[in-house]
Amino acid sequence: MTDSIAYDRDSAVATITLNRPDALNALTVDMKVALLDALRRAASDDDVRAVVLTGAGRAFCVGQDLREHADTLAAGHADLDTVREHYNPLAMALATMPKPVVAAVNGPAAGIGLSLALACDLVVAAESAFFQLAFVNIGLVPDGGSSLLVPSRVGFARAAELALLGERLGARKALDWGLINRVWPDEEFGAESAKLLDRLAGGATMSYAGTKRQLNRWLYEQMEAQLEFEAQIQREMSASADFAEGVRAFAEKRPARFTGA
Repeated sequence: MTDSIAYDRDSAVATITLNRPDALNALTVDMKVALLDALRRAASDDDVRAVVLTGAGRAFCVGQDLREHADTLAAGHADLDTVREHYNPLAMALATMPKPVVAAVNGPAAGIGLSLALACDLVVAAESAFFQLAFVNIGLVPDGGSSLLVPSRVGFARAAELALLGERLGARKALDWGLINRVWPDEEFGAESAKLLDRLAGGATMSYAGTKRQLNRWLYEQMEAQLEFEAQIQREMSASADFAEGVRAFAEKRPARFTGA
């Protein structure tokens, strides 16, 4: 376990915290490996009856650490194998966890951060949080299961808007759209999230697991194939000039100048 992923069990609730607040919990390879370990630990612990995934500081997760991507590109490696090696297993671990998983979105959830939140069973948010399919802003496509999870929650038209425009969606609007489950004022978010987790931890764990299997059966049947399809397309995008420009623009803190190549 790395310091950038914190794991804590309080009675029957396991709290997994993305713990890199200075970088808004942007994910590095080490974090992805440690997060999968934490999810597997929670899944295999019979004393854990509910799991919460959240972020430290003022963000849930703003997505992939693009500086790490920039270093990869500078080293002459363009392929985004991290989608297949890390993000796909994370999405499946969350979706198939045999106990309820709550994403407690305390701040921005962008890119893969949004994908991971939606792979959880319930998504609750602080009022100041926002959600963003930001992939298009650096010349990439949705991954981590979001090309399946977003339209299954909000429908095709709204999914297309989120994916193609890459704009922020505030927590209240996300609730209205059906993307998430509950929103609370920031000052109430911690206490209300804890109440929900205590309720789930005190409930019928086997019933929850069975209900998850029922509700998600059609997703499970498609999810692995869709994750692989996402990885294939993302690999194509990672070799594009637009992706290289998107990463450079991010590093240089300027608008990207895409050419469509």
